[in-house]
Amino acid sequence: MSQTLSASTLLAVPLAPLVGSLLAGILGTSFGGNRIGRRLSHSFTIFGVLVAFVLSAMTLKSVALEGARFSETLYTWMVVGGLKMEIGFLVDGLTAMMMCVVTFVSLMVHLYTIGYMEEDDGYNRFFSYISLFTFSMLMLVMSNNMLQLFFGWEAVGLVSYLLIGFWFNKPSAIFANMKAFLVNRVGDFGFILGIGLIAAYAGTLNYAETFAKAEELSKLTFPGTSWMLITVVCICLFVGAMGKSAQFPLHVWLPDSMEGPTPISALIHAATMVTAGIFMVARMSPLFELSDAALNFILVIGAITALFMGFLGIIQNDIKRVVAYSTLSQLGYMTVALGASAYSVAVFHLMTHAFFKALLFLGAGSVIMGMHHNQDIRWMGGVRKYMPITWITSLLGSLALIGTPLFAGFYSKDSIIEAVHESHLPAAGFASFAVLAGVFVTAFYSFRMYFLVFHGKERYDQNPDAHHHDPDEEPDPHHHRDEHSKPHESPWVVTVPLILLAIPSVVIGFMAIQPMLFGEFFKDAILINGEKHAVMEELAKGFHGPLQMALHAFSTAPFWLALAGVVTAYYMYMVNPALPAAIKARAQPIYALLENKYYLDWINENILARGARALGTGLWKVGDQALIDGALVNGSWKVVGWVSGVVRWFQSGYLYHYALVMILGVFALMTYFVWLNK
Repeated sequence: MSQTLSASTLLAVPLAPLVGSLLAGILGTSFGGNRIGRRLSHSFTIFGVLVAFVLSAMTLKSVALEGARFSETLYTWMVVGGLKMEIGFLVDGLTAMMMCVVTFVSLMVHLYTIGYMEEDDGYNRFFSYISLFTFSMLMLVMSNNMLQLFFGWEAVGLVSYLLIGFWFNKPSAIFANMKAFLVNRVGDFGFILGIGLIAAYAGTLNYAETFAKAEELSKLTFPGTSWMLITVVCICLFVGAMGKSAQFPLHVWLPDSMEGPTPISALIHAATMVTAGIFMVARMSPLFELSDAALNFILVIGAITALFMGFLGIIQNDIKRVVAYSTLSQLGYMTVALGASAYSVAVFHLMTHAFFKALLFLGAGSVIMGMHHNQDIRWMGGVRKYMPITWITSLLGSLALIGTPLFAGFYSKDSIIEAVHESHLPAAGFASFAVLAGVFVTAFYSFRMYFLVFHGKERYDQNPDAHHHDPDEEPDPHHHRDEHSKPHESPWVVTVPLILLAIPSVVIGFMAIQPMLFGEFFKDAILINGEKHAVMEELAKGFHGPLQMALHAFSTAPFWLALAGVVTAYYMYMVNPALPAAIKARAQPIYALLENKYYLDWINENILARGARALGTGLWKVGDQALIDGALVNGSWKVVGWVSGVVRWFQSGYLYHYALVMILGVFALMTYFVWLNK
């Protein structure tokens, strides 16, 4: 432990946003009497997150340049047998990077919210929620034990429920937040089972102590089976990551969560909540490295998510949902890297993705504001000349997303593709195909949205929903444009965060790839078995600097696939806009499959949910009413009543009854002995 990292300084990082959240949530709402107004509410929360970001940046500097580390227990809650329930911090390269990403993106979202939520009645409550979310995520990434990890894990889930359903008067928002909550509970059930198995067999919840016993755990089998215990533990932990990081088939909650305000989309679905699962698996790398079965499972799930969720982004018309499905696909890329034992590459993509995806979400929100709350990209077009800052920053974010050489997303995304290609696991073949095909899909849906929003003919005056017509009707060609309904650039509190997020979206990959992937930045945070999984060593052999990597990319398949996706999108939506409708008409079954999201929602609602309800009803009627109430409770008193009724005849209190019984008893005994002596 280095003296440059003090416990009090680290403690201030999560507590500063918490204090801001409490001040705005109590004093700024009717709960506390509305003692402070909007200005003070957003000032308190922004200041708290700013303090957290500054301290996080200082911590990152100490960790990266001075080799500082911190691993201590700050408070012991209770001791049960030999199991300690503690609160403590573990700060290394992985934690320090996550602290900076979370606080920086959160700070940008806080600033952006001033402009985006300006007219909302729940202004102060919203700031309280997003600061509380920041606190929860910081507690998660800074933890040194699984109890605190689980606390942060559940806290971000709870606050996300509040944020997704922030507009609680909208039925769709209430449905979305309940859906997110329930689906995440499915994943969290697996997560807590994994933690419970570690506590039972390792006897500790502390990271360092658990990792020290990893080899012992790898020699055990799961009771009653031939399964390796470490495989069961890792798969249970990953099921938790599948829920939190929205992996197939537990991904269904994330697109619907777009019902929340746009700043939430950027905060939850770009840099924080959905990346918690990726962070957790990277943190648990000493365990996952011991199970090839678990790594293969992760590879397959990640590959399915990366490719098939990208397909769904192609047909979306809501600007936020296009970006949401992009998030799902990119989370699949990160998961594939985890399965290939390229944990540092997964976390590197987590970082670059946080910046450009937050930029795209906030850019989408800026477009929605400028388009007077229209979210349908079919009724946009030509926005570029009205919103120049939003246009250029969104273009930079899109270029980063599709992996354009020299942009941040290129370095992390290409590294993932190469890592999967170098992996020798059985599932790597399918995963390699999925991530490579996903390059074309990502470029296509990203620039489909870009061209429809910022280029082409202006269609904002033809939106049938805006004029109360049926959406399937043809636009009214005689409707004249209202000058006041034209798009307009967003205020500075919206555009400044866009500019500040655009900068790392361009340069952070070039700057960070060397230390994060091939340096010692993660040397004691991520453990890889180099003999079994030599992926990172193979990547290092082919790396000759970020500039050389970018130049070499122009001759590789990912670049040409991305370029083909952009060109295809341009032709279909700018040159020949009739082509998409023609393709849709000829491929209706495929379009129906995509439009219904592979029917997973239908399966969940009509088979799983109804099946669970039928099972519950059966257990209630048969198990509870018939067996427990009917047989055990009511049946027992009926038997007792019958027995007591019979016994009562033998205890009548009349002497002649007792004499008769004695005579009958003597007669029975005499008969028995006579029969016995024959």
